[in-house]
Amino acid sequence: MLEPIYPRDAWNLLQDGRARLVDIREPDEIAAVRAERAMPAPLSLVKLTGVPRATSEMPVIFTCHSGRRVKNNAAMLESLAAGPAYVLEGGMEAWIRACLPVVRGRRYSMERQVRMAAGGIILAGFVLSLAWKGFLILPLGVGCGLVYAGLTGSCAMAGLLARMPWNR
Repeated sequence: MLEPIYPRDAWNLLQDGRARLVDIREPDEIAAVRAERAMPAPLSLVKLTGVPRATSEMPVIFTCHSGRRVKNNAAMLESLAAGPAYVLEGGMEAWIRACLPVVRGRRYSMERQVRMAAGGIILAGFVLSLAWKGFLILPLGVGCGLVYAGLTGSCAMAGLLARMPWNR
């Protein structure tokens, strides 16, 4: 069982060089905002890449967005750390609320950008269809694209958004 640690306590350990902070969020989430001194180890890859070994002098602190992902995967993460390990209570949300140092990249993760774009196109298609029913093709196309993305893991909208100037 991973013991909880609060953001301020974690930051004190990090500043003194007495702990490692490991962020298990996915790369697009980490690119949007991450704790200063956090080491990325996306949960989808952590079994392959591993995490730094924990020692009594250098425990590992795991974080995610809210702490839920770490808690849901606590047994696996604890075994990978092979030593003293903690869960950052409240995750990155609590870290940011505590006004601790962060590195900001993109304002929104790619997943959020896709949701906003898809929702905007669906809403526009619905509103425009009130004037001409042919515009219903917009929400239909987005719906089909989202189903395809879910089945294949390949999202054309994310590929298009990644090429936008704000994501470079």
